[in-house]
Amino acid sequence: MVFGVDEAGRGPVLGSMFAAAVVIEDVDDLPSGIGDSKTLSPERREAFAEQFREDDTIEIGLAEIPTNRIDDPETDMNTLTVEAHAEAILQVAEDDAQGIVDACDTSESRFARRVTEEIAYPVEITAEHGADETHAIVGAASIVAKVERDAHVAELAEKHGEVGSGYPSDPKTRAFLRDYVESHGELPDCARASWQTSKDALSAREQSALDQF
Repeated sequence: MVFGVDEAGRGPVLGSMFAAAVVIEDVDDLPSGIGDSKTLSPERREAFAEQFREDDTIEIGLAEIPTNRIDDPETDMNTLTVEAHAEAILQVAEDDAQGIVDACDTSESRFARRVTEEIAYPVEITAEHGADETHAIVGAASIVAKVERDAHVAELAEKHGEVGSGYPSDPKTRAFLRDYVESHGELPDCARASWQTSKDALSAREQSALDQF
């Protein structure tokens, strides 16, 4: 059995991060056209993810890291990514399984070691930068993680209205945060309070109140 792992949602100011582990006996049995999820249309990603779930030879593990864990001052995103990869692997991989994970550390070997140390039984893990582009099994995990993240953002939009992509660079996301803080006097529970974008939204309201005074 071979597994691949990748995550989606490290950088957004809104919502959870998701990691996915995809396991298959023979990677040659994966459908053609798999690649980095960012290069595929949402419709193509969803079609692939559905195909994976319907395939009895493929197993999928999912881990969600919510905002309260992300905002914990006792941790950091690299550590949380390690934990998310391990949580996903533990759902599907067996003893002595081999896998490739997308490295989210400047040191590939360090990231592989840290993920391995989180697994309670022997596994062989290789970490590579850009693994979702060079290994179909990691590309498959990238697709699943991205589809889960997209569904999560859609749920936030159903609850709050237009939230954009959730990324700090998105004007719609910044506008949502600004308007929410202006109306409620606090951040929404889906916001990562430790992100500078969230802090800026709070500071803007405080400055507005001072200006009015």
